[in-house]
Amino acid sequence: MRITSIFRRSLPVLFLSVWAVCAYGQTVLTGKISEDDGTELPGASVLVKGTATGTAADDKGVFRLELKKGGSYTIQVSAIGFLSQSKTVQVKAGQETSLNFTLKSNVKEMGEVVVHGKNESQQIKEQAFNVNAIETRQFANSTADMNQILNRSAGIKVREQGGVGSDFNFSINGLSGKAVKFFIDGIPMDIMGSTMSLNNIPVNLAERIEVYKGVVPVALGADALGGSVNIVTNQGVKNYLDASYSYGSFNTNQVAISGQYTHRPTGFIAKASAFYNYADNNYLMKGVEIWDETQNAYVYKDLPRFHDQYKAAMGQLELGVVNKKWADVFFVGASYSQSDKQLQTGIRQEVVYGSATKNGDAYNFSLRYKKDNFFLKGLGVNLYSTFSKDSYILADTLTRKYYWDGTYIDAGNAETGSRRVTHVDRPRLFSRANINYVINENQSINFNYTLDRVRNQTYDALIMQEDDVPGRITKHIAGLAFQQNFFNKRWSNTLFAKYYGIDLNKRQYTSLTQSYYDEGAFKSYLGYGLASVYKLGENAGVKGSYEFTYRVQDINEVFGDGFSISNNLALKPESGDNVNLGGFYGMKLGRGSLFVEGSAFYRNSRDFIYAIEYATNRFQYQNVSKVLIKGLEAEVRYSYNRLLNASVNVSYQNAIDNTKYTLNSSTSTSNSATYKNRIPNQPWFFSNADLGIGKNDVFQKGSRIQFNWSTQYTHWYYRTWEAFGNKKYQLTIPKQLVHQASVSYSMHQGKYNFSLECRNLTNELVYDNFRLQKPGRAFYAKFRLFLK
Repeated sequence: MRITSIFRRSLPVLFLSVWAVCAYGQTVLTGKISEDDGTELPGASVLVKGTATGTAADDKGVFRLELKKGGSYTIQVSAIGFLSQSKTVQVKAGQETSLNFTLKSNVKEMGEVVVHGKNESQQIKEQAFNVNAIETRQFANSTADMNQILNRSAGIKVREQGGVGSDFNFSINGLSGKAVKFFIDGIPMDIMGSTMSLNNIPVNLAERIEVYKGVVPVALGADALGGSVNIVTNQGVKNYLDASYSYGSFNTNQVAISGQYTHRPTGFIAKASAFYNYADNNYLMKGVEIWDETQNAYVYKDLPRFHDQYKAAMGQLELGVVNKKWADVFFVGASYSQSDKQLQTGIRQEVVYGSATKNGDAYNFSLRYKKDNFFLKGLGVNLYSTFSKDSYILADTLTRKYYWDGTYIDAGNAETGSRRVTHVDRPRLFSRANINYVINENQSINFNYTLDRVRNQTYDALIMQEDDVPGRITKHIAGLAFQQNFFNKRWSNTLFAKYYGIDLNKRQYTSLTQSYYDEGAFKSYLGYGLASVYKLGENAGVKGSYEFTYRVQDINEVFGDGFSISNNLALKPESGDNVNLGGFYGMKLGRGSLFVEGSAFYRNSRDFIYAIEYATNRFQYQNVSKVLIKGLEAEVRYSYNRLLNASVNVSYQNAIDNTKYTLNSSTSTSNSATYKNRIPNQPWFFSNADLGIGKNDVFQKGSRIQFNWSTQYTHWYYRTWEAFGNKKYQLTIPKQLVHQASVSYSMHQGKYNFSLECRNLTNELVYDNFRLQKPGRAFYAKFRLFLK
C-alpha cells in the first residue's frame, strides 16, 4: 500500500520532467573542428574551461557536448600538432547551440620564416633553468651535423679526434663525458645504439635543440651532472618529405631522409627517418714523423691518413595514432643502425694503426603513449618503454707496427696491445613514466621515474674465452618537482628533489675454487634543487638555479670498451653543486631586434670522473677527488627583418683540481702536486661569431639566396698537468682561429635547395682532443628536397 502511494505521488513529477525535456530539449553544444584548409580534424579535445567537462571530436571532426545548464562558457579546443583555440559562447538552457573551430597548424616549416613575437625557442630561453634553444631550420641546407651546430653555442665545446665518425668529447661549462646526457624527444639517445651520436645525426632530422646547462629538469629523468642536450623532432601531423644528399672532400657522402604520412579520417600516422654517412677521412696529416732510410733518421712529412674509412647507416619507423579519446599519442616503433669503422689512431697521434677495425650494429623496439586529462582534468601521462641491443666487434689480429706513410714492420704483438676479436654485446631495457598534474594556472606538479638496465657481455673469439669481468648496471632515477607562479606569472619557481639508485653487479673469478661468482651492491643517493626566474618586463628578466646532484657510473667507465678504455671496477659516482645566475634582455630596434643574455656558473664536483692516460695509447676513467669550475658566458644576437642576422658569444671556464691532499697510504697524506692546477686537455677560453645575409625573390619569385660566415676561436691550453715538467717544454694545444663560409639558394618556397660550403677556409693546422689533428680546408655541396 505504501509503495502504491509513493508511486502515485511521484507520477506527476516524473511526467512533468519528461514533458520538460521533450518540450525544451537538452542543453547541448555541438560543432565541427577543421584545419585552416577546411580538412576535417578528428580526435581533437574539447574542454569547458574551469570544469572537468569535456569530450573529443569523432572521425569527421564533429563533437557533441552536453551541459547541465545554460550560461556563458569558454570552450578550449586542442590537438597534437595544432595551436589550441578558445572561444566564449552563450548557451541557452534546453537548446542546442552550434560552435565551429578552425585550428592552425603548429608545424614549423624548415625553410626561412618571419617570426613575429616570441617563438618557442625564445620562450624556452626565458625559463628559470639556464637553457639555450637553437632553431635548426636555419641550418637545414647546411652539411653540418649536430656537433658542428652545437659547437657554435656559448658554454659548449666539442673536441673530435678526427674526421667523420670519430670519437669526440662534448663539454658544457667545463663538465664533459658522461656528465652530459643526450636525448631525442626526451628519450636517451644511446638506447638506439652507439651509431646514434651527435656527429652522425643530420641537422635535417631536428626541429630544435635544447641545451640545459648544469641544472636539468626533472622531466628528462637524467643523472646529468653537467647538463643535457635534447633534440626535438617534428611533432606535427602534416604530411611531408625531407630528403637531402651532400658530397664533399675526403670522399664524404651523406644522405638523409625523413617523412610522415597521415591518414586524416582515422588519425593513423606513419613516421620514417634514415641516414647514411660515408667518408674516407684521408685528409692530410701535417708534420708527422716517419723513418727515412736514405737519411737513416726520423723525418717529418705531410702525409694523408690511410686507414680511417667510416660508414654508418640508420633506419627508423614509427606507426601510431594521434588525437584519440583514449590517447593523444600512441606509437610503436623500431630502428636499426650499423657502423663500420677503420681505426687510425688511439688517443696519441704518434701511434698509428693500419689494420684494426671496430664494426657494430644495434636494434631497438619501442612503445610510447601520451594522454592529457587522463581521467582527471589537468592530469597528463607520458609513458615510454624500449628494449634494445647494441653490439660491436673489435678486431686486431696482425702483429704489425705501422708508420704514417703506410709502411710497417713485424712488431711481434698487435697494434692495440694484444691480438683480439672481441665481441661486446649490451642488451638494454629502458622505461620511463612522466606524470604531470596542473593544479591551477599558477601551480603544477611533475613526477618522473626511469628504469635503465644494461648488461655488459664480452667474448674474445680469437682465444675462445669470455671476459672475466662481465656485469650489469641498473639505474633507478626518480624526480618530483613543484612549480608555482606569482605576480601574474612574472615570478616563477620550481622546487625539485631527485632520487638515484644504482645496482652494480660484477662477475668475479676466484682462483681458489677456479669458478666465477657474482658480486653486487645497491646504493642510493638523494639530490635537490631550485630554479627561479623573475620577469623585469616583457623581454627582460633575471634567473638563477641551484642543484645538489649525482651522476652515477656509465657502463663504459666501469667495464671498459675492450679497446681504448680500461675497466675500473672501483669507480664511484660523482656528485656536485651546480649554481647558475643569469639574465636576458631583448628589444625591438625598428625592423630589427636585439637580444642579450649572460650568466655566471659555479660547479663544485666531488669524486669527479675524468679520463686519464692509463697505459700505452689507452686511458681509464678515474675519480679525481675534487674539481672546482667557475666561469662566465655571454651572447649577443641581432637580426634585421629577413636580411641580416649576427651573433657573438664568449665563454670562460676555469676548471681546477681542488684536491689539496692525497692519500699515500692508509695512515699518511701529502700535498697534491696538481692542487689548483687547471684540468688538462680542456679548453678554458673560446668564442664564436656568426653572420648571415639573405634576400628573397632573387632571379625568381619564391626564391631566397643566403650567405653565412662563422668564426671560431680557441685559446691555447695544456694537454697534461701543468705542474709536471718544465712549462717551456710541456705539450700544449695551440690557439686556433677557424673560419667557415657557405652560400645556399632555395626555389619554389623552399622546395628545392642547393648549397656550397667551405670549412677551415684558411687551411689552418687544427688540433683537438689530446692534440689529434683535424681536417684542413674542405669543400661540400648539398641538394635538399622539401615537400609538404
